[in-house]
Amino acid sequence: MSPRRPGSPARSLPVLAAGLALVLSGCSSPSAPAASRPPTPLPSISAASSPEPAPVDVSAELAALEAEFDARIGVSAVDTGSGRQVLHRQDERFGYASSIKALAAAEFLRSVPADERDEVVTWTAADVEAAGYSPVTGESIDGGLPLAQLAEAAVRRSDNTALNLVLDRLGGPVALDRALEQLGDTTTDVVDEEPALNTIAPGSTANTTTPAAFTADLTAVALGEALPAADRALLLDWMSGNATGDALIRAGAPEGWTVADKSGGAGGLRNDVAVVTPPGRDPIVLSVLTSRDDPEADYDDALVARAAAVVLGALQ
Repeated sequence: MSPRRPGSPARSLPVLAAGLALVLSGCSSPSAPAASRPPTPLPSISAASSPEPAPVDVSAELAALEAEFDARIGVSAVDTGSGRQVLHRQDERFGYASSIKALAAAEFLRSVPADERDEVVTWTAADVEAAGYSPVTGESIDGGLPLAQLAEAAVRRSDNTALNLVLDRLGGPVALDRALEQLGDTTTDVVDEEPALNTIAPGSTANTTTPAAFTADLTAVALGEALPAADRALLLDWMSGNATGDALIRAGAPEGWTVADKSGGAGGLRNDVAVVTPPGRDPIVLSVLTSRDDPEADYDDALVARAAAVVLGALQ
């Protein structure tokens, strides 16, 4: 049993752009200008493939929701079967909050060999108190838990201390940021662990992403070649059946569609990122990031659910 300790640097991630191109049939990078960095492209098809379908326009419906909730909504959705996309403020920045836990778990699966995932890690009550919401690790202070269970707790239960311990194993937030850059994401800016990652300073890119960047990342790790098939299945299992997402994209999905998601929320921020699978069809990868215009306002789950209903209804 080993105590909590700084992790060793993550191993270098191979270039994955060519492999990711196999995931989609008809998707290319969004064309809207980025807020502060170049747009993060979705995986693109080869020149020999059929032309990219025009994005499905639901801007009026989403603008109406923004007015109703006094909020900003960012959406990037791609139907991996048809290549159809729904885009709205896809290159604007939002705080990612706990949604980043899905990508941290994916990097854990990519960089930590299977025979090292059962290593038991311990922590202290002070670690839990500092991290905040920790429903799993708060009950396991005495004996610790294996790394794999911590990664699952970070995703399935959104356990803050579990995320921090996983980040320690990877080499800290900078290691996750570096891994995303090597995946092709130069937009997402991973700076802090819990709970500081929920603080978004005005004018700073720290702890932010864009809907386009997150959808590209989730496509790569959940459906592409960034992870072996067994680890992709494990990640999607960790993202499935989670009570933390019941009122979000899952609530807005048509009946019978399955949703594997990771939520995030803090203050006026409320997000959900998901792989949504309609019966008999290829998955839809969807990021819904929202921010209330009043910084003192609390987030509203209904905003994400209703935005998801608009987007998924358009792709039905």
